This record gives sequence, structure tokens and C-alpha cells, in this order.
Amino acid sequence: MNEREGIDVSRTMSDDEYPAPGDARRSDIGRNLRSSNPRRGKLSVWRRFGRSPVVVTAIGRVVYGLLRFVHATQKPVAGSADFSRILHDRHPAIVGLWHGQHLLAPFFRPRDLPYAALLSRNADAEINARVVEAFGIATVRGSGGRGVDKRTKKKGGARALVAMRRLLAAGSGICMIADVPKGTARQAGLGIVTLAKISGRPIVPAAAATSRHHVVEGAWDKTRIPLPFGRIAVVMGEAITVPADADDVLLEAKRREVTLAIEAANQAAERLVGSPS
Repeated sequence: MNEREGIDVSRTMSDDEYPAPGDARRSDIGRNLRSSNPRRGKLSVWRRFGRSPVVVTAIGRVVYGLLRFVHATQKPVAGSADFSRILHDRHPAIVGLWHGQHLLAPFFRPRDLPYAALLSRNADAEINARVVEAFGIATVRGSGGRGVDKRTKKKGGARALVAMRRLLAAGSGICMIADVPKGTARQAGLGIVTLAKISGRPIVPAAAATSRHHVVEGAWDKTRIPLPFGRIAVVMGEAITVPADADDVLLEAKRREVTLAIEAANQAAERLVGSPS
């Protein structure tokens, strides 16, 4: 996002990039040990190369082109939701879906509505950011899936939630992955319900599935890579609202409600394309 919209897109350093406070000698020893390991040195060089802006931009453009091709070859399944009407009626809304289906999110975003997506601030998310932005979707960087606690504050979670609240107030929808990265797949975190509470905007449970896809079995979320020449189903559930005065007990109840609603949409989408979830 640009500076005019007030969103922090700066890169933050990870913990292992900082030397131990007040211990320069120990930091130097660790640096010398790392540099003396030729294999680790080669991996670091390749990692830096793979994360360079030029390489990240090039990969992002390739992925964007491939996803556009896949989208163009998908045949909508009868029984899918009229997502354009739903999102226009509820705009600006918080569209919640599961990790593993994030590659399909641009497929059901009405092009005439402004949207932003929450992405993590780590270097590995840079390619995702390039792809999302190529689809005309703005990005907010941070870790807001868990809500706001000591851990997420360090990762920009509080700033991300504030940025998304401002975008919603300005008339932009938000696409938010509801389950927490590296957590329990298909269990909504408190972040999405916290955003609904502070913004006053509804959560629209959503899911998309394709009949032809490749499952990344090694991924914690079993990411599904859509393949061309398949059928696609999009399902959206009833909107969920969270009162501005919701306490911790109600927030937890709403979190469970969102979990059940998104999974119900997911199961329905899978049934429509005839693919097991």
C-alpha cells in the first residue's frame, strides 16, 4: 500500500538478525562460525538471491500470469454463490476464508470494488504480496490472525488491525485468512472477530474449491494449487457481526461461530466440485 493510505509496509528484522544485546563478542563468534560453514554460506547466498527485489518481482509476475490462465480456464459450477451480489450488498465487508485456499481469493473479488488483503511481514510473503497487488488488491502487512497480544504486537499485529479498520472505514473491503499461520488449520483465530468488533463491519464466511488441483501435502495448511481446465465453486455463508462492546467470552463464541461458518462453506464448495475436503 502507499503512504497516503497510512499502511506500514516496511520490512522488519527477525530476531536472529539482531546481535545479543550487550554481547558483541558472542555475536562475533556466532558470525565467524556461520561464515566458516561453506554449506550454510551457500544456502545464505541462495536465500538472499531468492529474496532480492528483482527475483521476487519476476516470480510474482510469473505466478500472476499462471493464476490468470488457470482462472480463465475454470468453468463455474451450478449452485455456486452469487458472490458479486453478496459482496456488493455487504460492502465493505471482511471476507474470511481458510489458509490453503488463498490462491483462489482473487478469483471471486468483484473488480469494481476496492479490496485489501492481510499478509505477514516476513520475507517469504513478498512473492504473495506481488501476486495479490498484481490482481489489483492492496496489501496490509502484519500478523493480525491471533488478535492483539504480546507476540502479535512484535509482528505488527496491532498496527495491521488498525490499518484494516481505517481501510474499512474508507470504503475498502478486507480479505482475511481466518486461521492462524502455523497453528491449527481450519480454526479461526481471534484476529478476524477483533477486526469485526473494532470496525463494525460484517464477516462474510467464504470458500472456493476447484475440481482439479494439487495438494501440497507437506504444508501445514495442505495448500491447494488450482490446475487449469477444471470446475470452480464459490460458497458464501450468512454474514456474522460482532458487537462493539463484545467481551472476551463473546469474542470466543464468535470465533467458534466463524470457524463453523467458514468450514460449512468449505464443505459445500467441495461437494459442488465433487472433491473431498
